[in-house]
Amino acid sequence: MKKNFFWLLLSFLAVTASAQVGKVTVSGTVKEAVKKTTLPFVNVTLLLPQDSSFVTGAITNEDGLFSLAGVPSGTYVLKITYVGYQPKIQSMLVGQLSPFLSLGTIELTEQTAQLGEITVTAQQEAIASTLDKKTFTLGDNITQAGSSALEAMKNLPGVAVDNDGKVLLRGNDRVMVLIDGRQTALTGFGNQTGLGNIPASAIDKIEIINNPSAKYDANGNAGIINIIYKKEKKDGFTGKIGLALGLGALWVKQDNFPSIRPQYQNTPKLNPSLSLNYRKNKVNLFFQGDNLYTQTLNKNEFADRFYDTGQVVRQQTKRNRNTNIITGKAGIDWFIDPTNTLTVSGLFSSEKIIDRGDEPFFNSDLSERQRLWQFLEDELKTTVTATAAWRHTFKQPGRLFNLGFNYTFHREDEKYFFTNILPTFTGTDSFKLLSDEHVGDLTADYVQPLRYGRVEAGAKLRRRIIPTNMQFFPGLNSPLDVNAGGAATYSEVIPAVYGNYIYENQRIEAEAGLRYEYVDLRYEVNPNHNTYKSDGYHYSQPFPSVRLAYKFNDNNRLSFFYNRRVDRPNEVDIRIFPKYDDAEIIKVGNPALKPQFTSSFELGYKTNWSKGYFYSALYHKEMQATIARIGSIVPGSTLIYNIFQNAGRSRNSGVELVLSQQIAPWVSVNLNLNGYQNTIDAFTVVNRYPILNTYTAARDQLVSGNVKLNGLFKLPRQIEAQLTTIYLAPDLVPQGRIDSRFSIDVGLKKTAKKDEWFVNATDIANTLRIRREVKGAGFRYVSTDYYETQVVRIGYSHKL
Repeated sequence: MKKNFFWLLLSFLAVTASAQVGKVTVSGTVKEAVKKTTLPFVNVTLLLPQDSSFVTGAITNEDGLFSLAGVPSGTYVLKITYVGYQPKIQSMLVGQLSPFLSLGTIELTEQTAQLGEITVTAQQEAIASTLDKKTFTLGDNITQAGSSALEAMKNLPGVAVDNDGKVLLRGNDRVMVLIDGRQTALTGFGNQTGLGNIPASAIDKIEIINNPSAKYDANGNAGIINIIYKKEKKDGFTGKIGLALGLGALWVKQDNFPSIRPQYQNTPKLNPSLSLNYRKNKVNLFFQGDNLYTQTLNKNEFADRFYDTGQVVRQQTKRNRNTNIITGKAGIDWFIDPTNTLTVSGLFSSEKIIDRGDEPFFNSDLSERQRLWQFLEDELKTTVTATAAWRHTFKQPGRLFNLGFNYTFHREDEKYFFTNILPTFTGTDSFKLLSDEHVGDLTADYVQPLRYGRVEAGAKLRRRIIPTNMQFFPGLNSPLDVNAGGAATYSEVIPAVYGNYIYENQRIEAEAGLRYEYVDLRYEVNPNHNTYKSDGYHYSQPFPSVRLAYKFNDNNRLSFFYNRRVDRPNEVDIRIFPKYDDAEIIKVGNPALKPQFTSSFELGYKTNWSKGYFYSALYHKEMQATIARIGSIVPGSTLIYNIFQNAGRSRNSGVELVLSQQIAPWVSVNLNLNGYQNTIDAFTVVNRYPILNTYTAARDQLVSGNVKLNGLFKLPRQIEAQLTTIYLAPDLVPQGRIDSRFSIDVGLKKTAKKDEWFVNATDIANTLRIRREVKGAGFRYVSTDYYETQVVRIGYSHKL
């Protein structure tokens, strides 16, 4: 009971910390008290309460409207004076949650008597942090300069990266990834994808939002990562050109099994980049272009499979990968007039992947090779995104209306060629997959500043369609399931509306919001498919969010969060086609997969001091219809089929600690500790592919976590150094465990007026590897992936 009470208590806990609103614009309207007419040319001044010293001032325009820009958060005295009228003096709080505050209408009374003495008591300033997000500048991440967005994120507090190329927030991969605040096919419309496609050189900042408000789409229960591209705001012509070179797989972690082709060593990396910006008068033109070429030992996994029949199979999956990614983003901001701005932009990405793989299968003592599966993957991914956004600002500062349309096209053109070598014959097989994704998003957002906060409201309509066609071309004694191919079409329509209310005073900050979504998803399947039929689902659901904070004083704050979110299965999760890049551990989708709903709670505390801060958080998530891959076998076969299923209820509860301290003028450290308990309740699922079979699992639970230590050193001659160490504890995965992982990264950066040089190395001890153990009905397997993790890079950039 005590244990259950403890975890029940955790279900009401959580916290977040992030960047603050730097400056605030305060506005209002001055009117005559009796006639209610506006008063022009009224003097409005802002004073400090301690000594009445002048901070800023303004004069009302012909409509009686005034605006005070660039006001830091704090408590002030607002003084309004006009000849023939009684002066108006009042205390005013400028908070941190809203960049614009509206004081509404202030009325002045004609002067008929002498104004008595007014006493204003000073109030304490709000602390220097807000609650909604954490913001990181990639220029400070020296150890990952010249890499991809995926690699750069692994050093951020609270973030981990798995060997499938996905980012985990607090051990959870259900993350929604945005580019400049919008979802695109480049990073995924459902669960995340493609972060390795974005060069870090193109990124200005990364925002991490653990508890999104109702204004964001409801998917992504772990949170949101917003990638902000570089964009210069200075007048005139500006730009930057850069080049990064790298070398990976410097030595062999694990030798190949006999009789296969060599694994990649000394793999080259190349990343030229160019950013240009021209801003003058009413026009701002911008461009960001990158080419990221890499060779990698993408996978080098050794797996031993043990069956209840006594049979043992030992295999290696080695994948040598060549990747060339060309990415460009360009656009124009047109400042039509002081109240209207139109932005039109486009993003293009082309990713060419060539994989050459070998997969030998041996008996238990490696004395007999039973089979050799070789494959060549030739894949081209093309993404085109077009965006148009109109912003209208009203006379009242901060009051605005945004209207936007975003269209994305994403094509997967994928070809696999297999050679199946057995003792008695050699067969050649192949398949071709073509998938075209079309997504249109229409959005409207409105913001109304208030005296102590703001109101936000908006609507969104999404139409998404993905026709897909898989064609199999079998050879001699083909192992391919040719009847599992054909055409399929994924389509969804999602209208949504939301509203947010934000309030702030000297002690309390509050945000309450509600998003309401309707989802109609359909998956039309080839009627001749041997297992699956057309399926889909629809729902209308509310997604509330609450954020509260109590400010004890300038340096101490307690915060609370609650939100409800959903993870809808992505198209690749329900795809009906088996994938054969692993010949005997085969991945298959599930059209019957349903959404996973999550309720999240956080409570936490943050304290600041002059040269650092300490941040602590308790969090708890309750998941229903948990989405997970479940492995099973069928009688008389050693093939393992990994199929997505809804595995019932699960929970994630934990604590996160962050300590940041400037130890000396030349050294700062940041320590991040994250510990959590993952629990998956007992469940039973029915796998339909390739034949009906039932899998039952008992309740499973494991305590895990990670530790990150970042040290930043400012050396003479404008040289900076960074040391990052990461430890990931053993963790729970569907049907098994993943072992601990450890790595050390180092980097140096030299900065001149317009030039910058860097050199860095990841996993310098070459210790990072992925070991896991999975147990299913009638089998278990243990695997270790010695994929490429050690890379040395050098780079140079010059500001134009």
